[in-house]
Amino acid sequence: MFNLNKAKEAQQRLSNLISLEYSGKPIKTIGAVDCSYDFSRQLIAAVVVILEINSLRLLTEVESQDRIPLPYIPGFLNFREAPVIFKAWRKLASPPDVLLVDGNGIAHPRRMGLASYIGLLLDQATIGCAKSPFFPYQPPAIERGSTSPFYNDRGEQVGLCLRTRTGIKPVFVSPGHKMDISTAARIVLKLARYRLPEPLRLAHQRAQQVFRSKS
Repeated sequence: MFNLNKAKEAQQRLSNLISLEYSGKPIKTIGAVDCSYDFSRQLIAAVVVILEINSLRLLTEVESQDRIPLPYIPGFLNFREAPVIFKAWRKLASPPDVLLVDGNGIAHPRRMGLASYIGLLLDQATIGCAKSPFFPYQPPAIERGSTSPFYNDRGEQVGLCLRTRTGIKPVFVSPGHKMDISTAARIVLKLARYRLPEPLRLAHQRAQQVFRSKS
C-alpha cells in the first residue's frame, strides 16, 4: 500500500540534498529518458538515449519494462516512473554528462520532481523539461529564446518558462540535481529544433514504440 504521508516526508527530506550548481564540466554527451505505458497489461517501459551533443548522433539506447507500481498521483511521479528508469539505467556502459528528463526538477511542490529524484539517487546532473507546470506563470515573449521566471507557491524561483520555438507553447525548465537554472535553460534551447529538445523527442518516440512493436 502506497503511503502518501511517508512519500511526502521522503520527498521533503531528499530535497534538502539537492545541489543547484553545475560543475562547469564541458558537456560532450547528453542523455534523455521517457516512459510509456501499456495499461491493458499494466506495464511501464523506460527508454534512455545518449547522444553526442553537437552532432546529435545517437550513441546508446537502452530499454527496460516493469509492472506499473502505482496509479498516477500528481506530485508523486517519481515513485511511479523512477524504478523502471533505474532498471534501464543499469544497462548503460557509462552515463551521459547531463540527463534530460520529461518532467519537473525542483519546480515541484516539495522541490522533488522526477528529474531531481533521479538525479539525486543516481548522483547525476539532470534537467527537468516539462510540458505543463505545477504553478501559475507569466508566459514569455513569443520569440524563440524568450524566457520568464517561474516561481513556486512560496515565491522562490524554481525555473524558467522557455520559448523554444517562436509562437509555440513554452516548456518549463528546472534544475534536477547538480544543475543551475541558467545552464539548464541554455542546454534545452541549444538542443531544441521543435518544442522539445531533440534528445527528449527521440526518447519519447522510442518509448512510444516499445509496446507498439510488441502488440
